[in-house]
Amino acid sequence: MATRTQSQASQPLQEPKPPFPPQRQQPPGLESDLDPAPHWKGERYKPAGKLEGMVALVTGGDSGIGRSVAYHFAREGADVVIGCLPEEDSDAKVVREAIEALGRKCEVVENDLREAEACDAIVERAFEAFGRLDVLVHNAAWQNRKNIEDLSEEELDATLKVNVYGFLRLARAAVPRMKPGSSIIATGSVVGLHGAERLPDYGATKGAIHAIVRSLSQELVDKQIRVNAVAPGPVWTPLNPSDTGLSAEDVSKFGKDVGGAPLQRPAQPEELAPAYVYLASNADSSYVTGVILPVTGGEI
Repeated sequence: MATRTQSQASQPLQEPKPPFPPQRQQPPGLESDLDPAPHWKGERYKPAGKLEGMVALVTGGDSGIGRSVAYHFAREGADVVIGCLPEEDSDAKVVREAIEALGRKCEVVENDLREAEACDAIVERAFEAFGRLDVLVHNAAWQNRKNIEDLSEEELDATLKVNVYGFLRLARAAVPRMKPGSSIIATGSVVGLHGAERLPDYGATKGAIHAIVRSLSQELVDKQIRVNAVAPGPVWTPLNPSDTGLSAEDVSKFGKDVGGAPLQRPAQPEELAPAYVYLASNADSSYVTGVILPVTGGEI
């Protein structure tokens, strides 16, 4: 009897594991300065035109999970608008060029989601550029570890405004103009499911995001707009070395001794992106709404 050989796609991934080189960055951090460089292109991923003709908006699309999501959406046939801070423009340029190399269009909007006007403006830009918006992904986030007695008003304000106010404001601007069959996807967190030491404000915002998803999913059923979230475990992104509450040595152990998952490593962004494709695709998830989808490396 002939022996069936194992394809590349069925072989286990050999992703980088800690310890990584000790490193720190100033917030918001750049993917270009991360060592090792995150894997985001999903070379083993097989696109199938699941988002053909659609337009997606991805906040925080310059780096980390957002970068990989934007790129995978483009591989599935979508044109993409990505949002970033002005300091992240060099990272955003890499994504835009990669998406355009696929033959898709990419708009980069520099904005600060702490401002209500910025949330309205990026949604408006999507409609100006493409005349529609089919998938809204709120992925941008602010995070710094600290003890509760060290939580300043400025830090609390930034975390809530970017993570929670930003999500509500983006949805408020987008929903009235989104058509049936559209979807909204938020990046939640395993921290929003079970909490984490020294992340009281961040954990609160991720729990709030999960609650918003469940509320909006019910509200928007009649509009035929699905609303879901992905709840990642530890992921190797610029958020880690730019977290002011982590030392360079802490960053080197991220995903194992810090924020560890049973797989003993952080996820690579390309390991998260297919979950967003799934939730955005009416071919795959037309009966899925109000779900918080954990992608946590085995953490329950």
